[in-house]
Amino acid sequence: MTVETDGGDATVATTMVNAGTDADDVVNDAEEALIEEGEIAGDYLEQLLDVLDFDGDIDLDVEGDRAIVSIDGGRDLSKLVGRNGETLDALQELTRLAVQQATGVRSRLMLDVAGWRAKRREDLSALGTAAAQRVLESGAPESLSAMTPFERKIVHDAVSVIDGVNSESEGVEPNRHVVVVPA
Repeated sequence: MTVETDGGDATVATTMVNAGTDADDVVNDAEEALIEEGEIAGDYLEQLLDVLDFDGDIDLDVEGDRAIVSIDGGRDLSKLVGRNGETLDALQELTRLAVQQATGVRSRLMLDVAGWRAKRREDLSALGTAAAQRVLESGAPESLSAMTPFERKIVHDAVSVIDGVNSESEGVEPNRHVVVVPA
C-alpha cells in the first residue's frame, strides 16, 4: 500500500481482500493506524519544510508493522541528513514525537531523506556479507566499527543468512559494534 502527498491531503490507495473476518479487521485496523501515523508525520514534515524553506515531495508507505515516510525531490536535502545521518535521526525522533502527541501512542515510523537511509541499508548489508565471507575464509572473528542499533540490525540480518558464521553486538553505546564470528 502506498500513500502519497503532494502539498496537500494524503491520498490513500488500499486493497481489501476477504473483508469481514475478525483477523482481517485486526489487520485493517493496524494498517489504518499506520496510515494515520504516516499522514500525521507527513503533515508535520510538510510544515517543517515550509518553515525551513526547503522543497521536497513527501511519500508515505507502510512496510510490515511500520509507517515509512520519505522526503525526496528537493535540492539541499542533504542538510536534513547531516553527518552520518545524525540530523536525520534527530528529525525522525522529532517526527515520532509529533505523531505520539497526536495519537497518544509511541510511533516506530521510519524516516528517509533523499534515499540516504535506503542507500545506507544497502551499504551495511554489503558490509555484513563481506565481513562474513572474510570470517569464513580466515576462521578469525572480525570486529566492525561502532554503529547505531538500526545499523547493527541490518548487519546482523545480512550475516544471519550465511551459513558458518554468526554475529553479536559488543561494547557500550555509543561504541557498541558488531563482531562476526565463526559458527
